[in-house]
Amino acid sequence: MMKLTEQQLSELAAELDQVKAGVISQLGDKEARYIRRMLLTQRLSAISGRVLMVLGFITPWLWVLGVALLALAKILDNMEIGHNVLHGQYDWMNDPVLHSQRFEWDIACDAGSWKRTHNFEHHTYTNIIGKDRDFGYGLLRLSNDFRWRLRNLWQFATYLVLSTLFQWGVSYHELAGERVFFGKKKPDRINSVSHSDLKKAFFGKGTRQLFKDYVFFPLIAGPMWLWVLAGNLVANIIRNLWTSTVIFCGHFTADVHTFTQQQCEGESRGHWYYRQILGSSNFTGPRWFHILTGHLSCQIEHHLFPDMPAMHYLTVAPQVEAIAKKYGIAYNSGSFLRQYATVVARIIRYSFPGGRATAV
Repeated sequence: MMKLTEQQLSELAAELDQVKAGVISQLGDKEARYIRRMLLTQRLSAISGRVLMVLGFITPWLWVLGVALLALAKILDNMEIGHNVLHGQYDWMNDPVLHSQRFEWDIACDAGSWKRTHNFEHHTYTNIIGKDRDFGYGLLRLSNDFRWRLRNLWQFATYLVLSTLFQWGVSYHELAGERVFFGKKKPDRINSVSHSDLKKAFFGKGTRQLFKDYVFFPLIAGPMWLWVLAGNLVANIIRNLWTSTVIFCGHFTADVHTFTQQQCEGESRGHWYYRQILGSSNFTGPRWFHILTGHLSCQIEHHLFPDMPAMHYLTVAPQVEAIAKKYGIAYNSGSFLRQYATVVARIIRYSFPGGRATAV
């Protein structure tokens, strides 16, 4: 990988800024109609799914269809709507629902916690070892930048459990990083929220989610309560597995790079852009597939332009790839199955001692 001069980094920043400005300057009715259509689709899918699960007494196939529609609703809420709205991609609309300061999504993680750990920490310090807690989520060793420990031997099983319960892992992520329930907080951590407020948000949001899916909706289903409870559980697991897989394929493929804190001290905007490209991966698929990923199939573009409406990532991706090629920066993209295979290989490889360091 060639190193860029400060002049080249400055030019890189100017070109990518221009790509972003070209989209942002034209935001309007098209984007507003799109996200409102997504919200309507999500709500109709959720309502239809819950009704069909109750009608499962007619034929189990109605229950299966209901579970599929509810899982679709939860995926859309989590990915194309929630994740992108919480990034502020639609704040310019001043919509009472689709604004990052007011939106709350249908997962166990409190939106405020997500914005602190993901929007700020992860997107600011992407793949900087010791600064980006999303790299391995504190559970998985994914590069030789981390010391091998005995627990890494079974980290593939840990990954499967994390994926199955992903909404809860995301919800607990900030509390784990702040060591709320155990040990002493790391000296370099600065509290923006008190531990009592973190615990209140964690237990409050989690309790509401559990009550909604496993108490309220089963109770109003009457004699079909067990079918509805099981359907909600299956829909949540499907959403968790899908979300986890999409995120891992965008962040932990074979060719993503990590960075040391020293390399990023006082970095320019051009170097930040450079780091985002090298620390991310894209994967290909049909249009509907990109929507189900929240357009995080274009993770490179998302890391470069997190507040750009994600529906535009596919459009700007060829421009970004051309700019990366111009400056000799690897643009990591491949089929979904290929990228996922390298994720699995990476998890297994670093289950054992050794391995190559990925810091640039």
